[in-house]
Amino acid sequence: MELLKKHCPTCQSQHIKPHTSYSTQSNGQRIIFVCTACEAYFSETKNTVLEGLRTPLSKIWDVLEARTEGMGLNAATRVFHKGKQTIMEWERRFGQLHQVLLIYALVHQFLELVIEGDEAYTKVQKNVPPHESQGWTVALLERASRFLWDLECGKREASLFRQAVERLEKVIGHTGDLSLFTDGERRYGNLLFEICSEVVHTGKPGRPKTTLKPGVKARVKNKGGQTHKKGRKRPKYQTPWAEHPKTTQAVEESMIHANHLEAFWSALRRKCSAFRRRTNTYAKSKGGLQRILHVYWGMHNFVRKHFTTKAVPAVSLGVLERPLSVQELMLIQYA
Repeated sequence: MELLKKHCPTCQSQHIKPHTSYSTQSNGQRIIFVCTACEAYFSETKNTVLEGLRTPLSKIWDVLEARTEGMGLNAATRVFHKGKQTIMEWERRFGQLHQVLLIYALVHQFLELVIEGDEAYTKVQKNVPPHESQGWTVALLERASRFLWDLECGKREASLFRQAVERLEKVIGHTGDLSLFTDGERRYGNLLFEICSEVVHTGKPGRPKTTLKPGVKARVKNKGGQTHKKGRKRPKYQTPWAEHPKTTQAVEESMIHANHLEAFWSALRRKCSAFRRRTNTYAKSKGGLQRILHVYWGMHNFVRKHFTTKAVPAVSLGVLERPLSVQELMLIQYA
């Protein structure tokens, strides 16, 4: 598996070989590699989550699992007898795998993807009106595998939605047929049309029509009733953005929903203490919320079996051939 291959941290070469080994107090034998290109020596833990850590791997994993099963930061310090800064450092290190794992997922080719887009709100630092909070979190979920393509937080502004759609545009580049379903929020489709559109040249006179790229479909479920007091009632489902003539339009109305994401938000509010309502365990900063969201993202996509599909989402999507062990995951190089 390409994800697990080691490379030299000095020259990035993969021409390395084991040189010797050494014993650790809590984590057994470790291997020293030598690079045949630049003759640099480095440990197998170099640029990984475990670099420089003496705490047993099992202990670190127990803390991270507890944090993504609903335990708050202060509670984790009391239960596991570890300092708050220590636990936060472990979470930051694990969160650094987010970019590596995402890039690895983006290089794969997919025949067909159905993406649900939705956003949820939580408090950050203090209780403020929702429109002022930095706790709005956008999620893009692949329906069949339950793989999370995006889980980023911030203010409910265009920049937050643009970041999610730009990531979705990268997924479109590796997908033959992609459908995006949103539960009433039109900014997903508007930004998608702005970022991922092309001009269709038909040879007919007049200005060429601009549409979404071939194979890309977007549907919106209307939350409101009428457009205005005297206007006609809007349809329940809409295709407000022009689609390419070559795009297959076989989308049933029963498919246009974000029910799986709604279920995901319910699970997140149970398993992530920063997302709970009516408690004081909310994140004290945007960075703190994003840190634990990255940890949850990694656990959800690459570690835990989803209770519905009975498979790890990354394996179900075809990104991984098999589930990764804790040891393998912690020894992935992120630099």
